[in-house]
Amino acid sequence: MRNNIVKLLILSSLIITSCSKELNTKPTTAISEAEALKTSSDVNAALVGAYTDFGASYFFGGRIFLEADLLGDNNEIDWEGTYQQLTQMHNKAIPVENTFVANSWLAGYTAINDANNVLSAVSIVDTTARDRVQGEAKFLRSASFFELVKMYAKDWNDGNPANNPGVPLVLTPTREITSESQVKRNTVAEVYQQVITDLTDAEAKLPAANGFFATKGAAAAMLARVYLQQGDYNNALLAADRSIKESVTVDGNPVELAGTFAAAFGEKNTPEDIFAVQVTNSSGIQGFNEFYSSAQRGDVLILDTHLNMYQPNDDRKNLFYTLSGSTYSGKFEQLYGNVHTIRLAEMLLVRAECNFRLGSSVGDSPLNDINKIRTRAKLTPLSEGQLTLNEILKERRLELAFEGFRLDDVKRLKENVGNLPWNSPKLIFPIPAREIRANPNLTQNEGY
Repeated sequence: MRNNIVKLLILSSLIITSCSKELNTKPTTAISEAEALKTSSDVNAALVGAYTDFGASYFFGGRIFLEADLLGDNNEIDWEGTYQQLTQMHNKAIPVENTFVANSWLAGYTAINDANNVLSAVSIVDTTARDRVQGEAKFLRSASFFELVKMYAKDWNDGNPANNPGVPLVLTPTREITSESQVKRNTVAEVYQQVITDLTDAEAKLPAANGFFATKGAAAAMLARVYLQQGDYNNALLAADRSIKESVTVDGNPVELAGTFAAAFGEKNTPEDIFAVQVTNSSGIQGFNEFYSSAQRGDVLILDTHLNMYQPNDDRKNLFYTLSGSTYSGKFEQLYGNVHTIRLAEMLLVRAECNFRLGSSVGDSPLNDINKIRTRAKLTPLSEGQLTLNEILKERRLELAFEGFRLDDVKRLKENVGNLPWNSPKLIFPIPAREIRANPNLTQNEGY
């Protein structure tokens, strides 16, 4: 992991010194905690830096979700891009030297190291802000670990998570390159437990309203995702219900479904955003817009296999558009549009699915929750007799299409991708070759 550590140290140094009036030209291979984070303001500035790295284009800025869509695609999209690394993902033939795989790993651990830096100095934060800062850092760290363990390790339901190798749990800042930095992979179960622990603490500490930053409702929503992936429907239900009830907009108003499906993908935060990654013209590339929009690369084409899943009058179908004979998704047309990371619609779908599976009506009935989604899509509400698990899962598939959920759902629902079973090693990223070369304690995934 030597390459990772060097870059993490450089990035952390940039965050700390970017506001300094004097340029320190002394070469730095390690950061003194006493020099780096002296005041509460320093820690808050480092936290802002953590959000920036969390939202990097290779991570929650969009590319890692595109990568998941390409890997989980079952002839619903066509990839016409020139990036060989992404072509390899769409073909389910990824070499260990794939640079997109390596850069997403690096981006994830950069965000984790940033969060660890903040957490290591939380004791010097003003007492009035300490819980909030700790909660935000744990939210970022846990969301990062969760995304990494899903992409670089076997799914929770694939064999024994207590034995399957996950990703390294690095819970303290990497400020110096030592033999201790050459960490092993923790098990999938250990990573999930750490994620749940972090998110539970984050939910307890975060405020309901927190502007553009992580909130109590966002932490509960991320917990709902984790529990759903585990098939823990009871806890997923309770977390989704809390998120629906606790979440507020950046203005402090309760979240609600946007008036139209298209309005849920505005340039900035929308009424249904529980958490969104902020994108500006100075923060980098928005990965969804980069590849899905015809105004940018336009590398992802939507095929009839997917379009035929919609009913003729489904308003969600109207967000697709055709140009020069090719069909594109219109969800990501804003060049600097925020990444709408967690939407209220997702939590309604989680609550509906879990309530249906459990035969309960916590928060609301599954029928009502699904019909909220359908009504917004201008579809006729379902009757009690028409509601099935397949109908709920179909609504989820159409509502969240091309937002990075497909691969996760393939695995938790144990579906095939073409001729590949849900637990094929080809549907998991390799551990980047450069990481294994630098750290002999890292083991490679099966099939690579």
